[in-house]
Amino acid sequence: MQHELRRKDRGMPESEARELLERGEYGVLSLCGADNEPYGLPLSYCVLDNAIYFHCALEGRKLALLAVNSRASFCVVGATEVLPDKFSTRYESVIVSGQVSEALDDEKQRCLAGLVAKYMNDRMQEGLRYISSDRAKTKVFRLGIEHICGKARR
Repeated sequence: MQHELRRKDRGMPESEARELLERGEYGVLSLCGADNEPYGLPLSYCVLDNAIYFHCALEGRKLALLAVNSRASFCVVGATEVLPDKFSTRYESVIVSGQVSEALDDEKQRCLAGLVAKYMNDRMQEGLRYISSDRAKTKVFRLGIEHICGKARR
């Protein structure tokens, strides 16, 4: 699904949208199951190649929804600033959409290492040991970036 911008003057180049996606601290994954009830959940993530990777437990609502509908949207909000005198806000955001699939074996390991590098780079060796000991207790998913759209008011 293409994301249409009503305010085309606020659109950002794809390169900037990708940069915001990579530097974002967390994002919101939006899913929808067979009941058409939307479900958005904040999560930590990393970007590798042309995909967003995230991990989760071995069971839960997220997994149940993905089993029914593997399409997803992912949103990251960057810097914001309220502009009281203008009754407005400075902001930057990016929305991605695509297909979610489980990452296995080497791809799973790459993602988990990517998460450690992003969030705890100064403890990389300790993080890699932790991954090795707990790897079987987690699932990893890949959201392939089919469409990306960034928007900003600066």
